[in-house]
Amino acid sequence: MPQIPEKIHELTVGQLSARSGAAVSALHFYESKGLIASRRTTGNQRRYGRDTLRRVAFVRAAQRVGIPLATIREALAELPEERTPTREDWARLSERWRSELDERIRQLNRLRDHLTDCIGCGCLSLENCVLSNPDDVFGERLTGSRLLAENR
Repeated sequence: MPQIPEKIHELTVGQLSARSGAAVSALHFYESKGLIASRRTTGNQRRYGRDTLRRVAFVRAAQRVGIPLATIREALAELPEERTPTREDWARLSERWRSELDERIRQLNRLRDHLTDCIGCGCLSLENCVLSNPDDVFGERLTGSRLLAENR
């Protein structure tokens, strides 16, 4: 990983990319979404403060665990003067996100379990399938691809 001398207080997009491991296009995307900010030189080149490295690391870590970018942006916007997240910020935010992740894990486990049921049933009906139509009241009582008349 290239080292940047301490006397350099701003990074080019290439330097930020090399140090953070994020592609230049990802950095431009993060900036367009308000996750990081740059200033423009007189030649219209982006310059990022050194603290942007920590913001990018924060964003990428949150993304890795499945936090949506909109949620990450909201969390960063809550920081005073949009400062760089600290270890304490991460601890506080990760605790808040834990319940969201736990719920997603429960949903994924249910989907996984029903996937086996769906394949075993073989119907793959979009109207009665537990996966495609999870709130179907008949799907809990009946199986198959057709809804049979109850009074026959």
